[in-house]
Amino acid sequence: MLWFDSEAEEAVTHYLDVFKAGKIHHIARGNENKVFTISFELLGAQYTALNGGPHFKFNESFSIMINCDGQLEVDMYWDALIAFGGTAGNCGWLKDKFGLSWQIIPKQLGECLGNPNPAKADRAMKAMLGMSKIIIKDLEAAVL
Repeated sequence: MLWFDSEAEEAVTHYLDVFKAGKIHHIARGNENKVFTISFELLGAQYTALNGGPHFKFNESFSIMINCDGQLEVDMYWDALIAFGGTAGNCGWLKDKFGLSWQIIPKQLGECLGNPNPAKADRAMKAMLGMSKIIIKDLEAAVL
């Protein structure tokens, strides 16, 4: 359940535009035919967006992790989610324009951090800690 003040429909439309593999399952309307909830799917995961009012805001205690296969995919999702008012965080994290936190993580990050050589894995960790968006070539260079 993703709690929005009043922009659930705008957010879901944005997410479906970013993640082409998604769809709306159900829209429930309340007073004056305004959207109350939208059940939808992104990359095989089920979510519900709620227009619940200003009582609660997103924070970093909840994020959606997107596993990517290469830099092109990282760049595509990062750029689309940060566009129009999102903010970059550290280590592959960002907040979109609605305040929702995302982790845009390439599979290569796990490979580099899981290197069997502890010194190489440590260098990968240090490289990642200095990044905002994950740059695969810089991670891979750290483990050489």
